[in-house]
Amino acid sequence: MEELTHHLAADWLTYRHQRWPASANPHLLVSQKTALDPDHPAVHRITLQQVLPKDLTIDRLRQDRILDEAFTTGDPLKLMRLFGITEQTAMRCVGTVYPERTAKLPR
Repeated sequence: MEELTHHLAADWLTYRHQRWPASANPHLLVSQKTALDPDHPAVHRITLQQVLPKDLTIDRLRQDRILDEAFTTGDPLKLMRLFGITEQTAMRCVGTVYPERTAKLPR
C-alpha cells in the first residue's frame, strides 16, 4: 500500500475508534451492499475469518454500526442518508435505542 493511502486509512481507523469506541466493528469498512453480499465482501473472506470472532457476521457488524449511530444521534433521517435504509427501518432503530421517543406514536 502506498504511503498516502496508508496514512489516510490509519487516520480513518483512529477516527472510527474515537467516534465509536464501543463498536464491535473497529476496523472494517462495511457498506449495505457488501454486508448483504457474502460472495463479494469488501475484505477477503479468509481475512475476515482470521480477524472476526467466530459468531460475528458482516451483516451483524453493519447492524451494530447502524444502532450505534442511532444511539449517538437519534436522528432517523441521518440514518436513512448514511446507510440507505428505509424510513421504517430507521424508525425501528431509533425506537430500539430510544423507546421513550416512539412509545406515543400511532401504531
